[in-house]
Amino acid sequence: MITVNHLNKSYGTVQALFDVSFAIGSGEIVGLLGPNGAGKTTIIKTITGHLQPDEGEVTVDDLNVLTQTKAVQARIGYLPESAPLYPELTVREYLEMMASLRQIPEADVQARLIETVQATNLTQRLNQPIGQLSKGYRQRVGLAQAILHQPRLLILDEPTIGLDPTQIVEIRNLIRRLAQNSTILFSTHILSEVEALCDRVLMLFNGRIRLDSRLDELAKTNDALLTLDGHQTQPDALLKKLPGVRAVEKLPASNGHATYRVQGADDVDLCPAIYQLAAAQQWPVRELCQDVQTLESVFNQMATAV
Repeated sequence: MITVNHLNKSYGTVQALFDVSFAIGSGEIVGLLGPNGAGKTTIIKTITGHLQPDEGEVTVDDLNVLTQTKAVQARIGYLPESAPLYPELTVREYLEMMASLRQIPEADVQARLIETVQATNLTQRLNQPIGQLSKGYRQRVGLAQAILHQPRLLILDEPTIGLDPTQIVEIRNLIRRLAQNSTILFSTHILSEVEALCDRVLMLFNGRIRLDSRLDELAKTNDALLTLDGHQTQPDALLKKLPGVRAVEKLPASNGHATYRVQGADDVDLCPAIYQLAAAQQWPVRELCQDVQTLESVFNQMATAV
């Protein structure tokens, strides 16, 4: 659905994007994650044809964004960080205007309107001026204009910014429903947004893609956690001698329990060998499990490495 090849973009002397490349398949929900100023909005504006790169190529649905801009934009539903709303218009008037701009056939407008307001739970707000709506409902109106023409690709820039916790949950649920019919790319600097919604994450720092991974694969590690009751004599030394062990780290003690992170080589499940060693040494095992990597820990590692 989206292919980005060797994208570079600068604003004067500031280099915003450095050789950015990635591809997004049809039906995926992908989060573009990074701190403020990382280049997320620049990537999105380039994909949507609102910004021209210095170098590189972007295609959407096999159409070149630079040379076939209008055809690409017709396939995209786009919610920018500040939704283009007109406070003096009612929700109905605004969506009818957007239907006209999107060149939706007049015979289809009412059906599209009904379908869209039902999807975004705006039915009871149709005749209310947008300026009188809460921020959460205004965000719904922004999403409504983005899906009115039934796009194959939905691009959202910080879709929950400034919303309260209840509104955030509502918008997340709406995005999940929209994902049933569209490929979705959204930018955010909020880790929980990606964990709650995405199949895959692209992590961006200082204009460079530092990570491209599915969330389920990201969580996997080859490390094991061993927690023992009390403190045993030199378990780390014995653990280091096991085949496939790269290192052993003793973690801070908690409630009198000693915990060790045993780092394994690629594709090695250390738990069976650790269990056998613990049984042979008669260690009082409280817990033995495979370690799980969190999105927060990966993000912090990346941020520290930048």
